[in-house]
Amino acid sequence: MVGPISAWIRGGRLPSGRLIDMAVADGVIAAVVDHRSDGEAGAELGGWLLLPPMTEPHAHLDKALTADLVKNPKGDLDGAVRAWAAAAAQGHLTPESVYERASAAVERLLVSGVTAVRTHVNVTPDVGATNVHALHRVREAYQGLIDFQIVALTAAPMIGPEGAANRAALDAALEAGVDVVGGCPHLEGEGAQSVAYAFDAAADAGLPIDLHTDEALDPSALTVLDMADRVVDSGFGHGVSASHCVSLGVQPPAAQREISTRIADAGIAVLPQPQTNLYLQGRDQPTATPRGLTAIRPLLDAGAVVAAGADNVQDPYNLVGRSDPLETASLLVMAGHVMPDEAYRMVSNNARLALGLSPVEFRPGDPADFVAIDAASIRAAIADAPRSRRVYRAGLLVASSDQQTHVHWREPR
Repeated sequence: MVGPISAWIRGGRLPSGRLIDMAVADGVIAAVVDHRSDGEAGAELGGWLLLPPMTEPHAHLDKALTADLVKNPKGDLDGAVRAWAAAAAQGHLTPESVYERASAAVERLLVSGVTAVRTHVNVTPDVGATNVHALHRVREAYQGLIDFQIVALTAAPMIGPEGAANRAALDAALEAGVDVVGGCPHLEGEGAQSVAYAFDAAADAGLPIDLHTDEALDPSALTVLDMADRVVDSGFGHGVSASHCVSLGVQPPAAQREISTRIADAGIAVLPQPQTNLYLQGRDQPTATPRGLTAIRPLLDAGAVVAAGADNVQDPYNLVGRSDPLETASLLVMAGHVMPDEAYRMVSNNARLALGLSPVEFRPGDPADFVAIDAASIRAAIADAPRSRRVYRAGLLVASSDQQTHVHWREPR
């Protein structure tokens, strides 16, 4: 049971064309009715397109907006790693700078229509849990506006004596308080053991797991299968995501179908990152350069949850990005050959499912989180990315923007 109606939001247009009014109570949708010009007083959307809120399922807010500070002239992954290490050694990446940049990135996401974000944060031996604490401050600053999940992104190796410092860094992050266990098991020779260690740590902490998985064009990199086996064998039940899965995209079609089925059967959500992987992958293959994306269609056909993120935004790993999931959706359409409605699901409800959040389908009982956009259709919203938007969280307006354009005619000379 929900309490009394606290607000009406009127005149939103669903993708089907239906014009509706919504009642909100206790942060959820209490009623959905056909729009009436003489209906209850409330916020007016004026016929703008009403959509589920967008979600950013894979960000790196500790790195965001550093492209001008941390230079990567080579533009490749190795150059980004080296540039980041050099900037850290020079003291440019302080906890205060992380807080300020991450806050700016969150505000960009929020104004774009994002009401939930999952961010990975480095928990390497040199920083420990320092940046986890900085992200805690960001979460507290925007509490009630945006759902916020912090992933402990560990470094390789995690296994053996040489991994002791990295394991200690993960312990420190867990003690400080993170929401998800992360890591990059494909970067070490004992990938299966690294996967097992991450799963054990997550199970002990009672947390979900989200691993950077097979982020390479090497077809032999298939730690996603180790993840699937681990889920099935252990019965791990806290939620599992495999981010990137680039190598799945270079498998033969039959292998893509078989592996996708195993992923779907294990209940693993796959999170492709078209922006950063299009930027970083394939630089050493100038002829028929691969796109660096996972096997999106076989995964969808197998019934897996596929949700897309932006990954890095304006940092040495990806020099561009607008902190707008409509940009991610556009790349899914162009580079991933996904139709617009499907692309939008991948940056909205599918992403919410991957984060363990309830989808928004404009039914009574759904969360009253949504975005209204001044666009004719989902396709048009993705194509034009209009900045005129209204963002609601728990039935409250939390962000808005308005776009103005003018063509100034001059008299012919």
